[in-house]
Amino acid sequence: MDTTVDLDTFSSLVERPDESARRAAEERWQAPDRPRGGLGRLEELGSWLSSVQGRSPVRPLAAPKVLLFAADHGVASLGVSRLSAQGGTAARVRAVLDGTAPVALLARRFGAEVRVVDVAVDADPSEFPDEVVAHRVRRGSGRIDTEDALTPEETARAFRAGMAVADEEADAGTDLVVLGDLGVGSTTVAAVLVGALCGTDAAAVTGRGSGIDDKVWMVKCATVRDSLRRARPVLGDQLALLGTTGGADFAAVTGFLLQAAVRKLPVVLDGVVSAACALVAQRIAFRAPEWWRAGQSSGEPAQAKAYDRLTLTPLQEQGITMGEGVGALMALPLLQAAADALAEHAPAGPAAPKEQPKLPSAAELLGRV
Repeated sequence: MDTTVDLDTFSSLVERPDESARRAAEERWQAPDRPRGGLGRLEELGSWLSSVQGRSPVRPLAAPKVLLFAADHGVASLGVSRLSAQGGTAARVRAVLDGTAPVALLARRFGAEVRVVDVAVDADPSEFPDEVVAHRVRRGSGRIDTEDALTPEETARAFRAGMAVADEEADAGTDLVVLGDLGVGSTTVAAVLVGALCGTDAAAVTGRGSGIDDKVWMVKCATVRDSLRRARPVLGDQLALLGTTGGADFAAVTGFLLQAAVRKLPVVLDGVVSAACALVAQRIAFRAPEWWRAGQSSGEPAQAKAYDRLTLTPLQEQGITMGEGVGALMALPLLQAAADALAEHAPAGPAAPKEQPKLPSAAELLGRV
């Protein structure tokens, strides 16, 4: 299998959102019968939606999707998460699929579909529907403080899987993705990636994750420290970094974020995992963050450092730390309101959107594996 991915391609293919559509939206907010800035943050969000849709007036959000990448991590065996002894990632996946997880309940409330993509859950694939395991790369991942999470071949497969998912969602008509994760031990991995990319020490990026106490935090901090030593030699190669101290879900999310930007599909980031992947993706295509918004601040120090580097301001301060896209999903009503408010002020006979050129799929970018 070809293990190479031409990451330089993304830098040239990721364009900025439509600035003329943004300006048109901002002009529409300045109607003489309304107070200047009267709708506050909704005005900025509505203008962003116009720019990523490439049209003004903006279309209401009709097909939002909650997308959850699921995987297990070898560092969970060190006890760095309270969830390690509670059925692991497989149990969380089942709760989402059977509709009892908070993200499933809230998604129904807000009119969004939920999709789970199993890329490396440590469970027999027969436990989940075929569409959930269609992009699985492996079962679990390596313990990143002592070994690589993935082989180079697996890293490339996971990255391409994320790109393929972006194509699938764009082709299906999804107009906004709420991006989340399902993975025990994933906040430890995210802390390593953010610490490596921001040049900070372990204590500065290690958070409480699933609600660990001081004793477990010290174990987690030591794990991040040891993993950072393994990450620093490969900082110049983003795929190698994801394979060495990341995981299949991190590689897949990074590939997804980049290809979503190529396909002009806007994304709302959730917790520290998606923030860490966004930071990796920014290294590959510096324009890509303009296609994302930060859903909420979870209180994780690594997330705050990543958003500062990405110059993204969280839409809300909910402090939701459970992952699963729940925090980002809470921002969906704000975005829906922003789109509806701007669309409601459309003049008679709204202008048709500009014809968009055909955007390259993952297969066209990288060739079929």
